[in-house]
Amino acid sequence: MKKLLAATLLSVGLAAPAFAGNDDYVGILNVPRDQWLSTSEILQKIESKGYKVHEIEVDDGAYEFEATNSAGARVEGHAHPATGEILSTRPDND
Repeated sequence: MKKLLAATLLSVGLAAPAFAGNDDYVGILNVPRDQWLSTSEILQKIESKGYKVHEIEVDDGAYEFEATNSAGARVEGHAHPATGEILSTRPDND
């Protein structure tokens, strides 16, 4: 019984980091910097999807942005540095 309990606790402990974040984007994309679009190009691509960007920065190999969506809700998101594709968004709770 103790071995089963220990194994269960270990499994839960190892799985916990996978559930730590609320958005779908995880990790570094490893896109070479010379293949990145400029910040202004990324802004154009994000805004063409109906977002009004308030802040943008590089984070973990992607562009991270704070914006207002077309419904007026504040969101945080990540965009692919070479394509401008929006990788994830989530409500901005700050």
